[in-house]
Amino acid sequence: MEKTATFSIAGLTFDWSVVISTLVSMTIVFLLAFWTSRKLVMKPAGKSKQNMLEWVIDFTNNIVDGSLPNKTGNSLKFFIFSMFLFIFVGNQLGVAFTVDVGGNTFLNSPTANPLVTMTLALIAITIAHFLGVEKQGFKNYFKSVYLSPFSVLFPLNLIEQFTSFLTLGLRLFGNIFAGEMVLSLLWQLAQSAGAISFVPAFLLTIIWQGFSLFIGAIQAFVFVTLTTVYVSEKTE
Repeated sequence: MEKTATFSIAGLTFDWSVVISTLVSMTIVFLLAFWTSRKLVMKPAGKSKQNMLEWVIDFTNNIVDGSLPNKTGNSLKFFIFSMFLFIFVGNQLGVAFTVDVGGNTFLNSPTANPLVTMTLALIAITIAHFLGVEKQGFKNYFKSVYLSPFSVLFPLNLIEQFTSFLTLGLRLFGNIFAGEMVLSLLWQLAQSAGAISFVPAFLLTIIWQGFSLFIGAIQAFVFVTLTTVYVSEKTE
C-alpha cells in the first residue's frame, strides 16, 4: 500500500495525493476542452482537434440517448460528458505519472482512492434520486423505487439502492487500484536483479500500461453508462 502525506484544516484531514491528483486531472480536462473548442468552424477539415471534441461529445451523447432519449437525458448530457472526461483522465494519470517524494506518493490516479470513487458514485446516485423525485413527485417516486412490485419487498429494494451505490464506486476503485499495484510490483521486479530483471520487467510494464489504458477507458464508459441507467430507473 502506497504511503501518502496528509494535512489538516479546521480539524479535517486531507490527503495530498488525492488533492493534487484531482486538481491535476481537472486541469487537464479543462485545458483539453478549452484547446479543442477554440476557433470552431461549421465543417472542420481532416483530423482536427474540433473533430476529436465532437467525437467525444457524440460518444457521450449516444450513451445518454441509449437510456434517456428524452428531456431528462438532454439536461444530463453535459454532466455525463464532463464526468466521462474526468474519470478517463483520472484513470490514465497514474499509468503515465507517479510522483513519490520521501517515500510518500503525491501524484497518481485519483480514482485509485476509494474516497474519490465513492464520492463520484454518491454524486451520480444523488442526481438519479433527485431527478426521480423531481419528475414523479415524492409519493410516486417512493412507490416505484421502494415498493415495487410489492410493498413487502421494501427491505430488499432499500438494500438494492445501497448496493448500487457501493458497486458503482468500488468497481471503479478496484480496477484502477489493481492496475497501479501491478505497475508498482513490476517496478520492484525491475530493480531486484539489475539488467537480468530490468529487461523483462520493462517489456511487461509496456504491455501492462497499454492494457491499463484500455481498462481505464472501459471503466469510464461503464461508470457513466450505469449512471444514465440509474437515472432512467428512477425517472421512468
